[in-house]
Amino acid sequence: MLNPSTIKKIKKIVGSQNFSDLEEHRIVYSYDATPVYHQLPDAVVFPESVDQIAELVKIANEEHFAIIPRGAGSGLSGGSIPVENSIVLVMTRWNNILEVDVDNQTILVEPGVVTERIDLEAIKFNLFYPPDPGSIKVCTIGGNVAENAGGLRGLKYGVTKNYVMGIEFITPTGELISIGGKNFKDVAGYNLRDILVGSEGTLGIFTKILLRLIPRPTLSRTILAAFSSTIDSGKAVAEITSSGIVPSMLEFLDNTTIKCVEDYAKVGLDTSIDSLLIIEVDGKTLEVEDDQNRIKEICEKNKALYVSIAKNEEEANRLKSARRSAFSALARMSPTTILEDATVPRSKLPEMLEEIQKIVKEEDVMLGNFGHAGDGNLHPTCLTDERDKEKLRKAEQAFEKIFNAAIKLGGTITGEHGTGLSKKQFLELQFGNSGVEFMKKIKSVWDPNNILNPGKIFSIKPRCEGRLPKSKNDIKNFGEIK
Repeated sequence: MLNPSTIKKIKKIVGSQNFSDLEEHRIVYSYDATPVYHQLPDAVVFPESVDQIAELVKIANEEHFAIIPRGAGSGLSGGSIPVENSIVLVMTRWNNILEVDVDNQTILVEPGVVTERIDLEAIKFNLFYPPDPGSIKVCTIGGNVAENAGGLRGLKYGVTKNYVMGIEFITPTGELISIGGKNFKDVAGYNLRDILVGSEGTLGIFTKILLRLIPRPTLSRTILAAFSSTIDSGKAVAEITSSGIVPSMLEFLDNTTIKCVEDYAKVGLDTSIDSLLIIEVDGKTLEVEDDQNRIKEICEKNKALYVSIAKNEEEANRLKSARRSAFSALARMSPTTILEDATVPRSKLPEMLEEIQKIVKEEDVMLGNFGHAGDGNLHPTCLTDERDKEKLRKAEQAFEKIFNAAIKLGGTITGEHGTGLSKKQFLELQFGNSGVEFMKKIKSVWDPNNILNPGKIFSIKPRCEGRLPKSKNDIKNFGEIK
């Protein structure tokens, strides 16, 4: 626990009104959207200025406590779970849109801006911010940058990293640095921006983010294709993506997910089918119509039961909302819902779908599968109960097999959720010991005392640079979680 003198120093920096160590407040910030993991922080802090954040970081280095940056807490890898001897730095009040530069097609925002607001602001100028995570209505842009969030439109438009042009941030030793800018080309020095994007709050605390906007597409069409076989739907995806067509959305739902979504959202999905694809194409009118017709042909060639095209925007939005509600719909079905994401090359999607079906039978688990099939990113979701140790063990074994299968097929253990706590034990599978050790070296140089979100991605011991901790408890379990 933080000692009284440290608490006094923190309160002096941020003010008593922006500090709480009440248990009811600490509980709220002890977990995120990931099940199983939780840990009470010692305190919760709401900074009001860059200077306050910098001072807090300097005090953390001196007093040997950890700082956990946090946005809306919608993450799915345990990335914002506190550790022992830590404070949570809540950035949701930093929610201002600072500038829209129409000439340069950029938008400057604070990290606590809810992601949906960015595109709603861009619409006013006929511009477009494409990244759209499933939690777009609640997640914040700082968390999106920290996790390099993806979304439904990732296939055509890319993910968060493709739109970050600049970042202002506080380093783990308390310096304010600004990198990037509005230049379309900039290769001066090391590309620190791309190291920070996806760093999961371990290398810096974001205070401003400059994002690229693009012109809005003029027309879009939404297509639904139903299949009697999951493998056939996977083959259709592989053929669409190899045909030269680039849909703005190409989403997959299996039968378990379809049934849960229909029960939850009542959107009129056919619950008798094995799987379905929700596909969107956008662009100019002739291009959209041509892509739509070719996609229909490909789906029918791969044994689609039927292919339908949304008659209007309302119907299209209903279909897209069905996909967006998949996690919420599945979460209603069991006490514990573990949502993961494994990604494979798109050509390997049919094999990956087959592997997941095989693993489900082997481990006897209840699992719904959905995801961004167009970019090979699947979200196998296990419906279990953490109170039942045997069920939880089976779920863990199933996911271990799924991650191993993804790696064997040339894939990755995470396409968009991040490594966090939930997947750090699998990181070596993908990068080997040397790769993980090199990442640890980067962390150690940036954050010599390991005070910024320790224990995420991997665990390292703090380097105290000759200073002894005041007590064993000062650095107890730094970077570990119980």
